[in-house]
Amino acid sequence: MTQGKKKKRAANRSIMLAKKIIIKDGGTPQGLGSPSVYHAVIVIFLEFFAWGLLTAPTLVVLHETFPKHTFLMNGLIQGVKGLLSFLSAPLIGALSDVWGRKSFLLLTVFFTCAPIPLMKISPWWYFAVISVSGVFAVTFSVVFAYVADITQEHERSMAYGLVSATFAASLVTSPAIGAYLGRVYGDSLVVVLATAIALLDICFILVAVPESLPEKMRPASWGAPISWEQADPFASLKKVGQDSIVLLICITVFLSYLPEAGQYSSFFLYLRQIMKFSPESVAAFIAVLGILSIIAQTIVLSLLMRSIGNKNTILLGLGFQILQLAWYGFGSEPWMMWAAGAVAAMSSITFPAVSALVSRTADADQQGVVQGMITGIRGLCNGLGPALYGFIFYIFHVELKELPITGSDLGTNTSPQHHFEQNSIIPGPPFLFGACSVLLALLVALFIPEHTNLSLRSSSWRKHCGGHSHPHSTQAPGEAKEPLLQDTNV
Repeated sequence: MTQGKKKKRAANRSIMLAKKIIIKDGGTPQGLGSPSVYHAVIVIFLEFFAWGLLTAPTLVVLHETFPKHTFLMNGLIQGVKGLLSFLSAPLIGALSDVWGRKSFLLLTVFFTCAPIPLMKISPWWYFAVISVSGVFAVTFSVVFAYVADITQEHERSMAYGLVSATFAASLVTSPAIGAYLGRVYGDSLVVVLATAIALLDICFILVAVPESLPEKMRPASWGAPISWEQADPFASLKKVGQDSIVLLICITVFLSYLPEAGQYSSFFLYLRQIMKFSPESVAAFIAVLGILSIIAQTIVLSLLMRSIGNKNTILLGLGFQILQLAWYGFGSEPWMMWAAGAVAAMSSITFPAVSALVSRTADADQQGVVQGMITGIRGLCNGLGPALYGFIFYIFHVELKELPITGSDLGTNTSPQHHFEQNSIIPGPPFLFGACSVLLALLVALFIPEHTNLSLRSSSWRKHCGGHSHPHSTQAPGEAKEPLLQDTNV
């Protein structure tokens, strides 16, 4: 096993050297300097900073557009977007292997940011385009493939962490800036500024980002056409049941991430309209939660992995998630939301710990397949979770009776007058459902062995691996598409 790893590292070094030689020989299109992680970091920061500015205005426009069934429509919009992203991600990833990363970075950023100027032009078109833009809302997949092209295997975790931290940093600052500008100058200025930043991101990709995948190193140069198996979003999911340990891991991920995806889509609307948070309070909540999550996923996660082990870290993270969701479900005061938010930051250690468990237990030639299955399940949850949460809000009659205060009203000292219908004693029914789902995930995770190698019995696994890779690839097939964070709407 050790000898096999040494051979793999030697092959990776040889491939990276070949790429550098080709790039030096002029195999890379125009850009500023050589391809680097910092190019990917800037692309991610600008895109999500632009969307973060619109956090407060989006909540107002959403309720003004759908006053009767706000939560249901929000869930459907985000659900359609998530399902389209899940269906299109493998195809876009496979096409980027043939046509290069830069063109698909441009494509995904352009269509992801296309709805921004429509917010003030036509809210109906704004939400319609958001739903359809899910086809291209897979920037993270292309960015992580870009990073994988230019890093060696032992550098990749740190590079992925830098991209993910940049994503979190953009959300720490931008909602607060957007809320402040909306209060002082109005939401129209915020939309204009977000549009300008999105255009800056597109121009940066056109002018400054060099291609990370030289044409000579693309699979088309080796006579490798794209197969349906590469573009099939359900290909990895079909193989879930072929190994009992893989099945346990995938069930755990599904049951824990389903409520998390639903929570991402509706929680800030819930804080704004039901818990009576002001736009500034929502922005501050996002900032504090982002900072605590960064600390939890770096310092705290590292300490826990060394002290209590991989599996126990997963169980602890699931326990924090249950507590967080139950607190959100039963909480009726703003201070309860803040306390539960601190617990939510600790629950963010779960998925990195799951990824680490897979990387430690799976065989070297099966890493990409298992990681690809986990990514596929999370992508599916990004579609199902928001729709499920919106439907639960709807059946429990959690609706708003009055429009929220607008940006012009925020300068007054009057307290916000938000009222909502609720026929249940539970303020947040979907969150309580989510706690039950995560409890089931915790029970399933108890049966996952920590030190057993995954033995994927079917020969189709290796065929699957081969169909997704190509001779120049420096990573396992699913690894380049394995983001730590998914493309969820801020």
